Amino acid sequence: MTVSTATPPVFLHPLADRNGSPAALLFDAALLPAGAAQPPMNLLEELASGGMGCYYRAGASQELNQALAQAGWKVLLDDKFQRAGDALPRDLPPSVQWIAGDWFLAPPAKAVGTQAASRALALQLVQLVSADADTHEIEALLRQDPTLSYHLLRLVNSLGMGTGRRVTSFSQAILILGRSQLRRWLNLMLFSSREGDPRSAMLLARVAVRARSMELLSKACGHDKHHQEQAFMVGMFSLLGVLFGMPLDEVLKPLTISEAVQLALLSRQGELGQLLCVVEAAEQADHAALAGSLRALQVDTDTYNRIAVDAHLWMQSVTAGKAGSPHA
Repeated sequence: MTVSTATPPVFLHPLADRNGSPAALLFDAALLPAGAAQPPMNLLEELASGGMGCYYRAGASQELNQALAQAGWKVLLDDKFQRAGDALPRDLPPSVQWIAGDWFLAPPAKAVGTQAASRALALQLVQLVSADADTHEIEALLRQDPTLSYHLLRLVNSLGMGTGRRVTSFSQAILILGRSQLRRWLNLMLFSSREGDPRSAMLLARVAVRARSMELLSKACGHDKHHQEQAFMVGMFSLLGVLFGMPLDEVLKPLTISEAVQLALLSRQGELGQLLCVVEAAEQADHAALAGSLRALQVDTDTYNRIAVDAHLWMQSVTAGKAGSPHA
């Protein structure tokens, strides 16, 4: 058997805890092609020290399994996790610690009460910021949602701007954060946990990885800051249809977004569409599709692996509420 010397791509999958929150990462060694070289252990070791539990499903190579264990990863036994299809499982066996699968991509239950109102308001705020509305309009809308208001002020006060005083007004917070970073923060808040929607925490994890990966891929391709911001936006907006349980084109209609962003989201066209294809191939652990997409972008696997690890580390800080700066 010929052993490849090329570094294989690292496919990582967040695992939910019994409550449906992202709490661990899974590296499935069994998915590596036969004869593949070892994955980048230095990067996997870095992930293992990132705060989330890191688990691997044992592959055929005992040498690889031992290397993963030495890098700080723990073997995931079959009785410790359960794969879910379309809903967060109830009445789990006592031994099950983790829930795998894309159950959080299933259509949502009908939103009710504050959950529906808060998400609708967050989307209105995204619309206003995208349209470069007056600060007073944005401030007036923020005042209608105490949760969004609280999180905005907490974020800005945590940034350590060196002003020597606490930020207490919305207009001051908007000015300090800036429109670009306000838009990024609102995108994250769309997916933040809402009472009554068990999918939201894992959806936030998925879009955080998508958005950060696409931003870093754009940078690796030599694009400017504006293109990187657009890439981040495409990653964030790509799951709005899932979030709201509506066709994505309907969700996007009221938003003021560029044609390039729309083409990427709705038909995977253009450079931004290529970046989205990369992250989708990685989510499906599709080696052939990922290799083809990376070749089209002229990005090597080593660069992709660094990006994937950085994106998952950033996702951990976002889901833990520790991403003080949207630039984290």
